Amino acid sequence: MHTRRRYHHGDLRAALLTRAEETLREKGPAALSLRELARDLGVSHAAPSRHFKDKQALLDALALVGFDRLAGSMTTALQETGRSFAERLRAGARAYVDFATANAELLDLMYSIKHTPEASEELSAAAQRWTEEMTGLIVDAQRRGEVREGSPERVGIGVFSTLHGYATLAASDSLPPDVCTQDLDELVAYILRGCAPEKSA
Repeated sequence: MHTRRRYHHGDLRAALLTRAEETLREKGPAALSLRELARDLGVSHAAPSRHFKDKQALLDALALVGFDRLAGSMTTALQETGRSFAERLRAGARAYVDFATANAELLDLMYSIKHTPEASEELSAAAQRWTEEMTGLIVDAQRRGEVREGSPERVGIGVFSTLHGYATLAASDSLPPDVCTQDLDELVAYILRGCAPEKSA
């Protein structure tokens, strides 16, 4: 006789998110269903509703988990490297690409959910957290004369769009066969040239 698993308060929410992420990776967001997750975890079909009112709430929570995890990875990478802009950019770029390639489906969900009108303030704040880290990196480098003058946000757009584009291609296996996704030296060098201070006439 099948015995349902018992969860203490708070455990079921974590279990639902873990199983939802596994399903997302295996089958994509269309396959996510609160009823199916309940079945997978051996709880009543109504149990998930105590934590997520509907599928959208589940997707929002998954995206939030992703942004928090990404921010944590970026913070750790920047703290564990040198002080120069080149060193910190290289560490941040590697952390971002590693996250993207290891969590391709989650990354796609994160950015698609972020831009929906229903996105919560909490999710928007989480999405900003790691970009603020990169902006702070640029501000610090500008003070030391390593990055050209100008709005840190404008400089950051170039950095982010280049890095995110590369990471997206790497995550979807769309890079040319002769490009090693783990060797980011050329990408970092390209970004550094774009951020370099203008030479005096």
